[in-house]
Amino acid sequence: MTKQFDVAVIGAGAAGLMCAAAAGRQGKTVVLIDHGSKLAEKIRISGGGRCNFTNINAGPQHFLSDNPHFCKSALSRYTPQDFLSLIRRYRIAYHEKHKGQLFCDNSAEDIIAMLKAECDLAGVQWRMGCGVQGVGKDGALFRIESDNNGGVILAANVVVATGGLSIPKIGATDFAYRIARQFDLKLVQTRPGLVPLTFDSAAWQSLVELAGIALQVEVETGAKKERGYFLEDLLFTHRGLSGPAILQISSFWQPGTPLTINLLPEIDVAAYLIEGKSTLKKNLGNVLAQWMPARLADGWLLANQFDPGAKIADMPDKLLRRLGETLNRWQVAPSGSEGYRKAEVTMGGVDTGELSQQSMMVNKVPGLYFIGEAVDVTGWLGGYNFQWAWASGMAAGLSFA
Repeated sequence: MTKQFDVAVIGAGAAGLMCAAAAGRQGKTVVLIDHGSKLAEKIRISGGGRCNFTNINAGPQHFLSDNPHFCKSALSRYTPQDFLSLIRRYRIAYHEKHKGQLFCDNSAEDIIAMLKAECDLAGVQWRMGCGVQGVGKDGALFRIESDNNGGVILAANVVVATGGLSIPKIGATDFAYRIARQFDLKLVQTRPGLVPLTFDSAAWQSLVELAGIALQVEVETGAKKERGYFLEDLLFTHRGLSGPAILQISSFWQPGTPLTINLLPEIDVAAYLIEGKSTLKKNLGNVLAQWMPARLADGWLLANQFDPGAKIADMPDKLLRRLGETLNRWQVAPSGSEGYRKAEVTMGGVDTGELSQQSMMVNKVPGLYFIGEAVDVTGWLGGYNFQWAWASGMAAGLSFA
């Protein structure tokens, strides 16, 4: 069984659904192929099941890439306001949670249903639970070999929207990178992004008891153009650090380099303690517990060889300065990360130098496109990666006009 289409989109996730619907609206015959039996698993589990579907502040400055200018074209032509217009048309209730992050009031299923409806209205044909065994050229057409009775699909254009390596338990594979290599495209080395960071078990032992504690911190790493800085919540875990602050900084962190973390960004701890020595009657643990959870205050002091019961008036300034340094400029070097199994995104991917920034088409292989997470464009935590999916998918879809 062989069928022919104008456009074959491989990957029924956020970018693929958006692209297929847009291409169908241009009057093209479109087939959407996915090896999973369910649509858009990453949308379904995102945002605690409510899908952080965009960020109203999304702009090129919120994305990382070897070419930071590449994303500008797609993002400028399909903005968060454009996606909100679609959301409102389907009367999906939503709210802003934090720093421009928009979530569904009800469920991520609302977004999936909306995108499926858009595809159905555009006449998109579905091939779910249909694995792609290979993509080749058959004259002027692409030949897609599929399993599970999908047969052979011929298409004038193929869009690869299969994402990256993140969260393999929901079906992530290296398919996009295999196709890129097959057509001799450059790849930027991939690594987990937006991921918890881990530490050598022996080095972390003194802090294991702090697991479950969260607080707002400043965290930074790198220098100059590579510098990352965030003011967000940090979470101590049994194996290291997580929470929004760490997920954000993980995309900037390079193995072997330290993080600098200010656990009390609103207070100069050393100055406060030294200046107040004569009037502070509480012991050291009680003073710190004014600013952070008591369990963290005591645990931190013990881990750094301070006595929580020590009287501040009896402590030399040198010791108080050392304590202040551990709290306001904690230097810590992760040994690794929790990897792709817990990473929200994959950094790296198809080199943007291989693609048209207007259409996402491969410059040297007319008719072949890569969109979404498969491409070397990675957003910050907070709805930015979905906005890239919508924008890149729309850029490819509209190019078939």
